[in-house]
Amino acid sequence: EKYLDCRSKDSSIRELYIVEGDSALGSVKLARNAEFQAVMPVRGKILNCLKSEYDRIFKSDIITDLVKVIGCGVEVGTKQKKGKDMVSFNIEMLRWNKIIICTDADVDGFHIRTLILTMIYRLMPKLFEEGKVFIAESPLYEINCGDETWFAYTEKEKSDGLAQIGNKKYTNQRSKGLAEYETEMKT
Repeated sequence: EKYLDCRSKDSSIRELYIVEGDSALGSVKLARNAEFQAVMPVRGKILNCLKSEYDRIFKSDIITDLVKVIGCGVEVGTKQKKGKDMVSFNIEMLRWNKIIICTDADVDGFHIRTLILTMIYRLMPKLFEEGKVFIAESPLYEINCGDETWFAYTEKEKSDGLAQIGNKKYTNQRSKGLAEYETEMKT
């Protein structure tokens, strides 16, 4: 129900951003190009599709909503039962050129990202083969020194950046998630 579609119907340029939570939805909504970028929020951790039976997977509203928004159906063998009007996989029905998973740079964000990747791997592995799945990674740290800003994605990058700065005065801020970044930084 919180899915934000884009205006274009041209699947060769459309992008779907799967974001973590309502706060990321609001901030990504402001930063997106509504002409070709859509946003689908995922609240909390989804079911681990690798360990679950298909009947249980298709009882999950968020998983069935994601499958429907992606549009190409599922690659479930004919012996398996499909649930909630799931259709057989057809790459021609894919509504997106890129599916971009955009979660926070913390342990929960990594877990949510892994669960979404696992869902796609289990239900629509052809999307990986076709190069349709991407990860947008946000930095863990923002380091400011004078007029310069560095973004660090790992503890090692942070250490290397601080070593470069040396004894100069700096600020170092830990990222809490996508919602805290200015709109200009997300584009």
